Amino acid sequence: MGLKTPQQYIESLRDGRVTYWDGERIDDITTHPRFAVPIAMTAKDYDYDDPEYRDSRRYQTEDGGFAHRIYQIPRGEKDLASRIGMMGQSAISTLTTGVFMALMSVKDLVAEANPQYAGNIERMYKYARDNDLRAAEVITDPKGDRKRRAHEQDDPDLYVRIVERRADGIVVRGAKLHITAASLIHELVVMPTKGMRQDEKDYAVSFSIPVNAKGVKIINRSFAPAELNPFDYPASAHHSMPEGFVVFDDVFVPWDRVFLAGEVPLASKLAQSLGLWERTGGVVEATRLSELFVGLGQLVTEMQGKESDPIAQASIAELITYAEMIRMGLDYSCRNYEKTPSGMVFPNTLGINTTKYYYAANYHQTVRYLHDLGGGLVLTLPLEADLRNEESGKYIRKYLYTKPNVDVETRMRVYNLIRDLTADAYGGWQFVVALQAGGGLPAQRVMMNRTYDIAKAKARALAAAGATTAKGAKLQAAE
Repeated sequence: MGLKTPQQYIESLRDGRVTYWDGERIDDITTHPRFAVPIAMTAKDYDYDDPEYRDSRRYQTEDGGFAHRIYQIPRGEKDLASRIGMMGQSAISTLTTGVFMALMSVKDLVAEANPQYAGNIERMYKYARDNDLRAAEVITDPKGDRKRRAHEQDDPDLYVRIVERRADGIVVRGAKLHITAASLIHELVVMPTKGMRQDEKDYAVSFSIPVNAKGVKIINRSFAPAELNPFDYPASAHHSMPEGFVVFDDVFVPWDRVFLAGEVPLASKLAQSLGLWERTGGVVEATRLSELFVGLGQLVTEMQGKESDPIAQASIAELITYAEMIRMGLDYSCRNYEKTPSGMVFPNTLGINTTKYYYAANYHQTVRYLHDLGGGLVLTLPLEADLRNEESGKYIRKYLYTKPNVDVETRMRVYNLIRDLTADAYGGWQFVVALQAGGGLPAQRVMMNRTYDIAKAKARALAAAGATTAKGAKLQAAE
């Protein structure tokens, strides 16, 4: 128990988990080149001795011990700010452990339906926290024919379901897709993908299971090859993380690890709780990325001598607007936090969903401004090997020259980062993730419609129009 070291984390992955990648079953992911970068990313967050991150990574629990801050339940604005700061410095394989925040936020609701399940949530949260484990958010089912409900599919396993109820637990079968870092963590925390009806109660299921549990199989895919030159791929070479296709082939789950097993009304509550924290993580990353876009856009503009060009200035202004709207949305959401009945603080639901929607809906347009500033060189820049070659390198240095204070190698690094972030390995992943992570645009629209004070807006509109209610009493404009 207690905080792990990076090496102890790596050792913990040698537990017999069943993992596939590129047609190969990999028995020890810690020695396979495919996993070198993602394991290094995750292990870095276990370095509690690093003076730069020690205070942001850990906190003291109510029991007097220390745990990673991903497990700290925010009780006020300061706690929430510390959590947001930590999220901006952590690998995605650490951030997915925030699934326990989603569970803890609905624990009170779960207790009303089944106190045993609420106790299981509390126990699993403390078990994972005290053993410094990492978890995956396991939510999206294959879904099959989207026109049909879960129980109406030709294959009943296209949504994860309970196939057997036993005295000591349940047996589940199915698959979950798009599970980031599934092979790199310790616990697979399964949540319902959406609300279920009474005739779908076998599909209203939630639980946590170790990655090496019998019957669990993970098929991996990544946006980047195993080894990339960091000069040519400054983002992908250090930040690749596999996505898991997770199969549950008749997996036994003990009752003390079950959070939901047929209680249909709770299915949508659990799904929505995860959405909020997923979207918060997306907004935190968007804040970082959008600031990078501003910096990169300004750098390429200056390197080309176009800093006074009105068209370039207009594009930079668009990048600044995008970055500031996201930053202010995150700041608003944290300052106007909400609370669960038990006192857990979480970001403003409407604020996070609105900001995530703005980020996702405008992402592709924003990247267009960056590409317009960079030009075709974003895609056609020669590789580092050609720069280092004595014969070809002299031509690259000659013809990529712009002015005395612009170093050619620095210029190449800036362009490489633009390409990698927006038009290559990492960039291809990010184009999809910006839209789909935490649910696509329709999911945020639904939450905005649910949480916005429509009645207040209608009252203001009627009052401004000088309209009256059905009883004839004139409405007063809301203060």
